[in-house]
Amino acid sequence: MPVIWFNPELRLADLLPLGQGTMGEHLGIEWMELGEDFIKARMPVDHRTKQPYGLLHGGASVALAETLGSVGAALSVDPTRYIAVGMEINANHIRSVRDGFVIGTTRPVHRGATTQVWEIRIDDERGKLVCISRLTVAIRKITG
Repeated sequence: MPVIWFNPELRLADLLPLGQGTMGEHLGIEWMELGEDFIKARMPVDHRTKQPYGLLHGGASVALAETLGSVGAALSVDPTRYIAVGMEINANHIRSVRDGFVIGTTRPVHRGATTQVWEIRIDDERGKLVCISRLTVAIRKITG
């Protein structure tokens, strides 16, 4: 499989600054792996990401999914010419999680000139599906 990233020399360490000062940092999202066509990150299930019943909040799962898909889209285009912005996201919450980490993996489904679609699979630490999400991203030319 050919590398899909605009910068073919991209490394996991290059992703670390992307989360600083963002919701991802607040939620404790950590980059784990960068492959030729995927990105993987994990998020703790703790006081920042749980709902009142002690379960992983669905909104936290969606925040992880949008973070992964948006970063994937942004890294696959020329950042001096384009930005990637989310247009629509959906998520199906399959299984609950009470503690530990969830691991999200994103891969592109479609990479067009003006839109991209990314699938994000979120699993628990045992590899059981917790949430499946799809993000549509608009690719816009930088103006000005």
